[in-house]
Amino acid sequence: MPDQKPSVLFVCVHNAGRSQIAAGYLRHLAGGRVEVRSAGSMPAEQINPVAVEAMAEEGIDITAEQPKILTSEAVQNSDVVITMGCGDACPIFPGKRYEDWKLDDPAGQGLDAVRPIRNDIKHRIETLLAELLD
Repeated sequence: MPDQKPSVLFVCVHNAGRSQIAAGYLRHLAGGRVEVRSAGSMPAEQINPVAVEAMAEEGIDITAEQPKILTSEAVQNSDVVITMGCGDACPIFPGKRYEDWKLDDPAGQGLDAVRPIRNDIKHRIETLLAELLD
């Protein structure tokens, strides 16, 4: 894929916490070298404010993001689809790379509980980015 940027779609149920944290890290760390999408099978009305606060501690601003509904088109247009606790809600298309990241849900959690989830996601993003840009 020398001419085309790899694209990654992060999916969780509400697209308010884990997938937004992951998308924020990948956008930040990839510096434009990867196309980043996120969506939810049942999107919330707004991003989890604790996720926003946890990312702000890392110097990453995700306040402008909005939860989005998962579409088949988003999956089809992505090279890698990473699900986070959305079960069978994600459509499967041949030729895509799928990963399911087992992560605690930050919904309803305080900042002290969200930090380890954020840090776990950051580590996974760094690994993913190394694979994508190898």
